[in-house]
Amino acid sequence: MNQSVLPTADLPGFATAPTRFLFFTGKGGVGKTSLSTATAIALADRGRKVLLVSTDAASNLDEMLGVPLSNHPVPVTGVPGLAMLNIDPDDAAEAYRQRVLAQMETDASDAERQTVREQLSGACTTEIAAFDEFAALLAGEGDGRASYDHVVFDTAPTGHTLRLLSLPKAWTGFLAGNDRGASCLGPHSGLKMQEARFNAALRALGDPALTTVVLVTRPDPRPMQEAARTSDELRQLGLCNQRLAINGVFHASRSDDPVARAIEVLGRKALDTLPDALAGLPRDEIPLRAFDTVGLPALRALFGAPPTGVPTPPQEAAGTATRLPAEPLHLLADELAAAGHGLIMVMGKGGVGKTTIAAALAVGLVQRGHSVHLTTTDPAAHVADTLNGGLPGLKVGRIDPKAETQAYIAKIMASRGKDLDEQGRALLLEDLQSPCTEEVAVFHAFSRVVNEARTAFVVLDTAPTGHSLLLMDATGAYHRQMTRQYEGSANAKHIITPLMRLQDPDTTRVLIVTLPEVTPVSQAAALQDDLRRARIEPWAWIINKSIAATGTTDPLLQARLAGEHRQAARIASGLARRTFVLPWLPEPPVGVEALGRLV
Repeated sequence: MNQSVLPTADLPGFATAPTRFLFFTGKGGVGKTSLSTATAIALADRGRKVLLVSTDAASNLDEMLGVPLSNHPVPVTGVPGLAMLNIDPDDAAEAYRQRVLAQMETDASDAERQTVREQLSGACTTEIAAFDEFAALLAGEGDGRASYDHVVFDTAPTGHTLRLLSLPKAWTGFLAGNDRGASCLGPHSGLKMQEARFNAALRALGDPALTTVVLVTRPDPRPMQEAARTSDELRQLGLCNQRLAINGVFHASRSDDPVARAIEVLGRKALDTLPDALAGLPRDEIPLRAFDTVGLPALRALFGAPPTGVPTPPQEAAGTATRLPAEPLHLLADELAAAGHGLIMVMGKGGVGKTTIAAALAVGLVQRGHSVHLTTTDPAAHVADTLNGGLPGLKVGRIDPKAETQAYIAKIMASRGKDLDEQGRALLLEDLQSPCTEEVAVFHAFSRVVNEARTAFVVLDTAPTGHSLLLMDATGAYHRQMTRQYEGSANAKHIITPLMRLQDPDTTRVLIVTLPEVTPVSQAAALQDDLRRARIEPWAWIINKSIAATGTTDPLLQARLAGEHRQAARIASGLARRTFVLPWLPEPPVGVEALGRLV
């Protein structure tokens, strides 16, 4: 057992008497990865056999633990009994394709196999394949997974996680009595073999003796409101065994520091006004630490173990107000307005402030005389709340997955179903009830938004990184399908797909938002790499919530400030072509007037 192990009584409540399955979920940026990883380490340090699983396509577990990500359990050096697994959507999709193809009759032709492979090339296949891996963990299948005492899930941000946790119910309902035809997931027989696994996953999720959901939040009203909504939705799915973890609770050590005092007051106010859905839950508070939670010493120290081996950042001289190598946000709004039209995609890890940045830029473009459509692909959809009012020239929308799915089904039934008999229409509608239809519908809505930006300004507040990358996958799959379909034809040169518009710097400007912390910057860099592989070049980075120029003298904040400067220098030294900065503000910028002041 590690010498820095805390007594069990000093651990947060979710780690003292844990169920077999622990899900850490919440708005992006609240510290799910830090808390889930620290919990897995704490349990392993006490002699338990633990599997730590990431379901986030933008996971940075490899950086935090120094262990390469793999879709098979990998031992974590320095923590006997702990293994780590990443559910990689692409690897899972290929394994799923191979399993479905293996079920085909031995006399199936190459053309028939190729048809099925093409059916399995879309984003919905990626989703069901990743879910299949997730369901296998809950069912205790494969890789000796049944032998683990605990399986700790570090999940993707809330919207993506809610969809993942709802899939057992959705797919068991879709498969019940359905053994006909084929869908975008290939032959239904390929799914029927998983039906028992899906049912086992559904039972495990709903069993409070087996599963606990830890709702992670910060002492801030916005993530708390999202945690409350998540709590209600999880109860509707039958996941009622919940705990609340409030991460990063700050206590000022200098009463004469206005910045530190403002941060503490805001946090205390948020804690005193918890939403009703959270107020009755068992609660744990984890203090804000002076160090980044990267590496085993820091992760063990997160819950209060002696910080042996954790580097202490140097403090700046009291009152020092050094500038980051970045430009103010109003200059970015000026440059965007000069283009006259285009798609402005605001992307990044959840919780970094994408919605605030997107709303501020939209307001700034209207201030500069342009009409703007501000919309979002984020299931959490906070754009309207952030604006908290209207502005002439500003249209506010949302790509609502449920509404888009209903409209898509109605459209397909009207076009493809009009020439079918009653039985044929029933079969078509049955296929369209597949949960993966939502991914297709959202892609079509996204395509309409991209097309709109040819003649006007569209500011798109995207979902957190993992969810957005799935949308990019769908965009790429559609591009490949269209180029194959028209290859060699006279129309080939005239095809312009949504992906091609995203790749065109005269049409699309991608802005990556990050916080000046090691994990958000690393995840922003990984997002940029993914975009570049799709030949989409980010236009600029935005550092949000910077405290570098506040002149704080609080020792803990100054310790964190040193890390902020390191990350800003890292961004400026080659990650970003251009960098803009928005300072930390004592009051969240909510409302058109407050947003307008930012630009």
